[in-house]
Amino acid sequence: MAASDASRLKHAVLIGAGRMGSAMARGWLGDLAGAGISRLSVVELAPGDDVREAAASGHVALNPAPEPADLLILAIKPQSFGGSADALKAWVGPQTFVVSIMAGLTTAQISAALGCEKIARAMPNTPGAIGMGATGFALSEACDDDEAEMTSALLEPLGLVVGPLKESQMDAVTAVSGSGPAYVFLLVEALAAAGRAAGLHEADANALARETIIGAGALLSEFAEAPADMRQQVTSPGGTTAAALDVLMAPGGMPDLMRKAVEAAVKRGAELAKESEKKA
Repeated sequence: MAASDASRLKHAVLIGAGRMGSAMARGWLGDLAGAGISRLSVVELAPGDDVREAAASGHVALNPAPEPADLLILAIKPQSFGGSADALKAWVGPQTFVVSIMAGLTTAQISAALGCEKIARAMPNTPGAIGMGATGFALSEACDDDEAEMTSALLEPLGLVVGPLKESQMDAVTAVSGSGPAYVFLLVEALAAAGRAAGLHEADANALARETIIGAGALLSEFAEAPADMRQQVTSPGGTTAAALDVLMAPGGMPDLMRKAVEAAVKRGAELAKESEKKA
């Protein structure tokens, strides 16, 4: 690595190593330099085994004494931010760039609470733990191309990165990709349950549903066709798939339910921002 490249690497501090924070840490540990990180510190009172193992092997500093970080990644619940802000200020210096993955909280709210100006608001998802995530991000007005590059470098080890976006779009990103894996897991549950109701044994229904979703996702990754085109390719007129899709695509069916689900998630993101303001 060239000296100029090494000088761009940052000391990153991850606050919160729950499910999402741990997923991010696992993604970075595969290539810290690729993520723009020289060393990684994790602050978590109840770390999982993966974080403990990384700390034991010297790859992570677990719960070190606070000092201003180059990169401060906030992976705590948005409801707890107001009560944590004063303690978090110990990690913030004049040059600290804050990256928040807290759903709903705006860059303006974070800036007011921590006294910093350069902030990225990002929403990764848990598949980032295996490098197959999808993340969107937005930047505060004080940021420039350097912060955009740093944010992209930080998020690219986790998978697809989209941004910088308008901050007004971030609740939609949270609703689509941030919460999206849960929708897919629910689809597997529902498909397996339907298979059992149709007469399959539990283990067979679970295995068939799981592998079907995995395989369909792999096809989406492999080919460039639009999902609607791929759906039509496997739907023979008058066949069994067409009969099922007539139910799923009827008024009130899957498209309408998904739209309502995303709308509910977007609304909840806005509510979280208001709740945090009240607690601040």
